[in-house]
Amino acid sequence: MVNYRFLGNSGLKITELTYGNWLTHGSQVENDAAIATVHKALDLGITSFDTADAYANTAAESVLAEALKGQRRESLEIFTKVYWPTGPKGPNDHGLSRKHLLEGINGSLKRLNTDYVDLYQAHRYDYETPLEETMQAFADIVRQGKALYIGVSEWTAEQLRAGHALAKELGFQLISNQPQYSALWRVIEGKVVPTSAELGISQIVWSPLAQGVLTGKYQPGQPAPEGSRATDEKGGSDMIKRFMKDETLTAVQRLQPIAEGAGITMPQLALAWVLHNPNIAAAIIGASRPEQLEDTVKASGIELDDDTYAAINEALAPVAVTDPEETYSVSPKSRLI
Repeated sequence: MVNYRFLGNSGLKITELTYGNWLTHGSQVENDAAIATVHKALDLGITSFDTADAYANTAAESVLAEALKGQRRESLEIFTKVYWPTGPKGPNDHGLSRKHLLEGINGSLKRLNTDYVDLYQAHRYDYETPLEETMQAFADIVRQGKALYIGVSEWTAEQLRAGHALAKELGFQLISNQPQYSALWRVIEGKVVPTSAELGISQIVWSPLAQGVLTGKYQPGQPAPEGSRATDEKGGSDMIKRFMKDETLTAVQRLQPIAEGAGITMPQLALAWVLHNPNIAAAIIGASRPEQLEDTVKASGIELDDDTYAAINEALAPVAVTDPEETYSVSPKSRLI
């Protein structure tokens, strides 16, 4: 079964491996397969599920709702997000204005077929809307019982600090941030993690396997396997290309003997590395087929010893991205994740 961790400075417990449906439900995977994969996640002990209104232009939320039909709602932790446009892309169809937030939560609840979400997240920082307006709207959504907790995604340390202060003034907690994080992408370690730890904010991280590169299935100098994310023309190949350099793939292959020495698989090693960080509440995992989850969920509870953790860092040091400018020099029109 999957272990639980507290989310931020709150009493909410979530599964440290959380199922996410960004690149699968409603787009790359047929609905029957998506539903079967969610059922497998439930069977394996995952109760936390992450989605967003913009994933597959709202279809991902609807598919998740269908997959969770019949489950005891109180036994699930459902997360969704708001920021990106889901309508005709009019002037008020994106961002974190009060208008868009209230329309967003109502639309998500309808599609998810639930009265509330456990965690409602700002999918990006909105440079065009006063932060006070955004946080007041979140406070109202919490008081209305439509969301139990509030989080954000890909906010800088400074933005987290400002949002946390306003939330406290308004009588609710900002408890989570959802950044990219893996042994190959470590930009949050410098400022975001220390600031979050100080404020009582956890990370729910996406792409802990670096879009699948850390599984070791991509070989340097070899074409990508058919059917893999690197060959997907619906968006997957664009996201993974930064990790597909031969230098990076060669470094990743150095992890194989480390995993074998620890008696675990490459995906388990990569996930255990992420969960080694105490500020990480959960790593988001996805799957296009149910059987893919059977290996990855075994990462829950694995504790890497100091030597193994250091060996991973040494193997990837030449290629790991640590500069926060790689991530945070973004505009309101930055890409959807």
